[in-house]
Amino acid sequence: MQHFIGNETVQLIKSGSILFQEKDKVNNVYILLSGKVSIGRMNIHGKEFILKLLNGEEIIIEYQIFRHAPKYHFFAKAITDCEMIIVKRELFEEFILQDRERLSNLTSWLSTRYLKAQMICQDLIIHGKKGGLYSILIRLCNSYGVKTEEGILIDFPLTHQELANLTFGTREVIQRMLKELRENDIISYERQKFTIKNLNYLKKEVDCLNCPFEICGIN
Repeated sequence: MQHFIGNETVQLIKSGSILFQEKDKVNNVYILLSGKVSIGRMNIHGKEFILKLLNGEEIIIEYQIFRHAPKYHFFAKAITDCEMIIVKRELFEEFILQDRERLSNLTSWLSTRYLKAQMICQDLIIHGKKGGLYSILIRLCNSYGVKTEEGILIDFPLTHQELANLTFGTREVIQRMLKELRENDIISYERQKFTIKNLNYLKKEVDCLNCPFEICGIN
């Protein structure tokens, strides 16, 4: 990342901009410097599912790297104003292949991302909708949590619909489960930000393994 940060122009991407769509031909690799980006898919009925929420310094690689004429399998959308560096795919791949250590680092990073995706799928399959919601709230704490007197503030604005998109559920079902958590003083919700007041309760409900933050996150 530092190589390209020092040699490429930083571009401003406006909130709501689409970086790429599913099945688009891959022309670029995106390096996110600031702001937030969602990665997801759209089903045949037009419902949006969010797979990742990225912020800070991130490389956005949502394709089969080093493959001839690759296409994207997901969409990427800026959900705030973002600063990015846009690198030609061929230039990025050539840079990686020039040095064994670079290739090793990229492989390690991609394998961690793969494991994280597998763990999210596991939680949704094993624990159902409620466990899936609890798992996502735990992951949001790890990625965006700030300790406060009340608990852990998820310092990332989220509507109920956006949370439903993250858990692959409907807004109505998510609202009912969130209401139950609020009534039991497990969470609070104000100005589109959640505060987790009893994280141990959520962890116990999903039999949390206390994985490292690099695995248990939403990015």
